[in-house]
Amino acid sequence: MTDPIADYLTRVRNAIKANHRVVEIPASNIKKEITKVLFDKGYIANYKFEDAGIASVIKVALKYHPITKTSAIRKMERISKPGLRHYAHVSNMPRVLNGLGIAILSTSKGVMTDKEARVQNVGGEVLCYIY
Repeated sequence: MTDPIADYLTRVRNAIKANHRVVEIPASNIKKEITKVLFDKGYIANYKFEDAGIASVIKVALKYHPITKTSAIRKMERISKPGLRHYAHVSNMPRVLNGLGIAILSTSKGVMTDKEARVQNVGGEVLCYIY
């Protein structure tokens, strides 16, 4: 697999389209950090990290509106790809939907959102947009 983050986003996107409640994703440290950010910002209902010997798995419980049955995640878009990395300085940090969405960044201080990166005055690689 050349792009595990794109695989993560695609698995979640496909689970939302199929109206699944839980999706299993092969775990890595960056995927665990992205999952924590999504949970903290309210885009997923819950998550669980499971170690099954050789292969560890992330179980993500997706969040849906109780009446309309629409997902909390409208769109997930991969920005920085293995063939073309996209970095942002703190002065030109991207704003997703004028602040309604989040951009997830990998910085020297860990994985965080664009708003947290502005507060900590740090730039980094823009991994994805979520809204």
